Amino acid sequence: MNKKVSKPKICLKGELTVPSDKSVSHRAVIFSSLAKGTSVIKNFSKGQDPLSSLEICKKLGILAEFKDNLYITSSGKLNTSKTDLYCGNSGTTMRLMAGILAGQNFNSILTGDESLSKRPMKRIITPLYLMGAKINSNNEKAPLKIVGQSLHGINYSSPIASAQVKSSILLAGLFADNKTTVTEPYLSRNHTELMLSYMDADISINGLSVTVAKSELTPKVIEIPGDISSAAYFIAAALIVPDSEIILKNVGLNPTRTGLLDVLKKMGADIEILDKQTISNELTGDLRIKYSDLTGCIIEGDIIPRLIDEIPVLAVIATQAQGQTVIKDAQDLRNKESDRIKTIVTELKKLGANIEETPDGMIINGKINLQGGVEAETYHDHRLAMSLYVAGLVCKKEILIKDFDWVNISMPEFDELFSHLLT
Repeated sequence: MNKKVSKPKICLKGELTVPSDKSVSHRAVIFSSLAKGTSVIKNFSKGQDPLSSLEICKKLGILAEFKDNLYITSSGKLNTSKTDLYCGNSGTTMRLMAGILAGQNFNSILTGDESLSKRPMKRIITPLYLMGAKINSNNEKAPLKIVGQSLHGINYSSPIASAQVKSSILLAGLFADNKTTVTEPYLSRNHTELMLSYMDADISINGLSVTVAKSELTPKVIEIPGDISSAAYFIAAALIVPDSEIILKNVGLNPTRTGLLDVLKKMGADIEILDKQTISNELTGDLRIKYSDLTGCIIEGDIIPRLIDEIPVLAVIATQAQGQTVIKDAQDLRNKESDRIKTIVTELKKLGANIEETPDGMIINGKINLQGGVEAETYHDHRLAMSLYVAGLVCKKEILIKDFDWVNISMPEFDELFSHLLT
């Protein structure tokens, strides 16, 4: 499906509840599958990625029933699947499930779509191998053929700050003899630690190190907050479309995920946090966002893992900020659904942005009146598609975004929600 986007005749006004958090939804369904009894998941994501996790858990023997909420019933143990376990486009599904399946008493095969099959898996294969796992791969990429067996705990210093790597190791640690400790160079998103603690795992946190021991999880009621990575596109649009003012309800405000808000405030964004509360171990709140005169800045170091998924749309915002914005230390963007450094720079250049690629990021010079009038590519990347939609709202001429339906990976409601704010 192709999508035409043009400058709106009106500003963004109103309020909406953003879709549920994709990262937390993955973990809720996967962890509930390990807990003996019935867990209740409220506000489970409708994105294709979390649904991939759900389908795999069903193949491994859990019962799932959608009523007003999602009910997961498990014996506390997984069963072998008669077929391969298809992860779709979801790197989170593949990496987290690899950690769990490595310690089972049966064999499994994890597969993915064309895009996922190109993504690096060495980053989890290496530490899992150190724990005693046996994983055969296609040149350290999917499919992953996992021979389930006994594991032992390790102390692992991760060369990168990655929630997926950390989570894979910690989940393997739930089934390992002795304790497992993961230490990161920077703090990556910590949804796994928070949910494992909420579900009564034997887990402790000491600075950048997390330690887990063999544990049985307790079924719980888990309420999923709104996804701040999804909220990012509405935040961006409200900041750069003149005279806009919106309120976003129930947004997850986990400190490991709010790097975008910190950077935007540094750039001069008018963003106010309302009604903070903690639900199911996750901090949430409402956000009021107003159109703002922004100034460029340098974005680097330990804040990068806290906004890694938002960098493509942050690049769009930077085109509308006075002065120069420099993004550094973001080389891991090259290992996402697309090489997000190369792809966002390429497509924003088409629209008329003054932007250059660097080995670990990009340099954006603003404020630029984007011209548009072109066809933009999505590269099978949902975040690129949504970022280009936001860019289209400030282009002089209409743009056509090809294969826009990749947004369904994380936010099938995207178009409908924007229409709500623009009418």
